[in-house]
Amino acid sequence: MPPQDAPQEATRATAGAAEASPAKKRGADTRALTQVLFAQLKDMTPGTPEHDRVRAALIEANLPLVRYAAARFRSRNEPMEDVVQVGTIGLINAIDRFDPERGVQFPTFAMPTVVGEIKRYFRDNVRTVHVPRRLHELWVQVTGATEDLTTAYGRSPSTAEIAERLRIGEDEVLACIEAGRSYHATSLEAAQEGDGLPGLLDRLGYEDPALDGVEHRDLVRHLLVQLPEREQRILLLRYYNNLTQSQISAELGVSQMHVSRLLARSFARLRSANRIEV
Repeated sequence: MPPQDAPQEATRATAGAAEASPAKKRGADTRALTQVLFAQLKDMTPGTPEHDRVRAALIEANLPLVRYAAARFRSRNEPMEDVVQVGTIGLINAIDRFDPERGVQFPTFAMPTVVGEIKRYFRDNVRTVHVPRRLHELWVQVTGATEDLTTAYGRSPSTAEIAERLRIGEDEVLACIEAGRSYHATSLEAAQEGDGLPGLLDRLGYEDPALDGVEHRDLVRHLLVQLPEREQRILLLRYYNNLTQSQISAELGVSQMHVSRLLARSFARLRSANRIEV
């Protein structure tokens, strides 16, 4: 490189480094601050105001680590603030257990604890229906494959395409998709998105007012067979064929008074049998 070009090249390199450095610089500053704070925390007594102040500063300085871990769970449709709060619990646990003398960087030590706390939250609190662990792990793979294929094809992949990508059966893919729904509870009053239909509550079955009539008819049928055959016939003629007592007497060749007495006796027997049945 000609000598006259060296200053220009150095200037360009410096400018490029300056453009790329803010994020790296912030990361380096956070690591340096974390090391200083842990060094201070080591010589403090837990529970003292000074210890609590330094511990709070460590939590605040490493919150970007929690947000980075929480961003991996965006597809769960859970409020990100809730996920960050759960991840912060993992961060606090990591701070309390971290030993700087082991020679491990704090982010390396803390990340598994933060992610583990978030996964535990989803496993124990978010799913509305418990699914087998293997199916849950396979669901994570199906979700990842779906995102990759959607990006590659520019459309939602079919079940067969997902199954081919993961080398599993289509029935397993369908089972995973069904298991994934355990993360999302749907309100009975919520309208069905896109179908223009009323909410689930409006589409559920209702109590048919005629059900009581079915029970009553079944009870009456059961009681009628206990009556003598002639009394059964008189009741059918009176209340099924709608004949008057005089018409029934002409039909059976008996007096109207006798028909009236037989009806009264039948009702008494039915009432008595009904009390016994109840």
